[in-house]
Amino acid sequence: MRLDVVTIFPEYLEPLNVSLVGKARARGVLDVRVHDLRSWTHDRHHTVDDTPYGGGPGMVMKPEPWGEALDEILGGADGAAESGEQPVIVVPTPSGKPFTQELAVELAARPWLVFTPARYEGIDRRVIEEYAGRVEVREVSIGDYVLAGGEAPVLVMVEAIARLLPGVLGNAESHRDDSFAPGAMADLLEGPVYTKPPEWRGRGIPEVLLSGHHGKIARWRRDEAFARTAANRPDLLERCDPAALDKYDRATLQALGWWQGTDGRFWPSGQTVEE
Repeated sequence: MRLDVVTIFPEYLEPLNVSLVGKARARGVLDVRVHDLRSWTHDRHHTVDDTPYGGGPGMVMKPEPWGEALDEILGGADGAAESGEQPVIVVPTPSGKPFTQELAVELAARPWLVFTPARYEGIDRRVIEEYAGRVEVREVSIGDYVLAGGEAPVLVMVEAIARLLPGVLGNAESHRDDSFAPGAMADLLEGPVYTKPPEWRGRGIPEVLLSGHHGKIARWRRDEAFARTAANRPDLLERCDPAALDKYDRATLQALGWWQGTDGRFWPSGQTVEE
């Protein structure tokens, strides 16, 4: 997979040289290219921003350097089509669609991603409109808060995407039971995990994990996932599909204080459902 990142702070992306992503780059699994946007400016101050039309606080990133940068990276207007690799431009912005595990899986299947982390009040809207007419553009938010720039979201998204690629994780099955991962544990947070020693500071580990009984261990992990999800993300349980729950799941939820409505869905104790 090829990843391009255009930024005015290339040094912010140094973490892409360490840990799993850094190792994947070294092995050639990831081709990461970080570009300095100021390389496409032509004044002595390397200006990348200006005041917004219509007034208001803050500055807006100018379209000219972004246009020149993206044209060169994409190989001109027709370069992507000629190469046979269709890139996806990913625009980190708090006004974008939520970045989810599902979206990470989708983007991990694409051969080429171009990230455009902005600063100030964002990028002149015409840049987004220009390239949406050429390639696929995704405006993505990592959460309901505002940061000083889009570089941190890029680091978050790259790590979430990269770890899904074959050859990045040491154990290819490691992400199967992740929180939010598609499959049997979808819509549940991952439960607690333990390792050696069996006792630490007077604290042991659940006996079931030492039993060697795979069925009981799987049930314990699912029950713990329900408990953690009910405590930290009840919204996930409220929208889960009742058809995906077995009788043991229902018993666990009831023990946690949830009740089943006439529509089959579960709700926290004391919450009323509007018809």
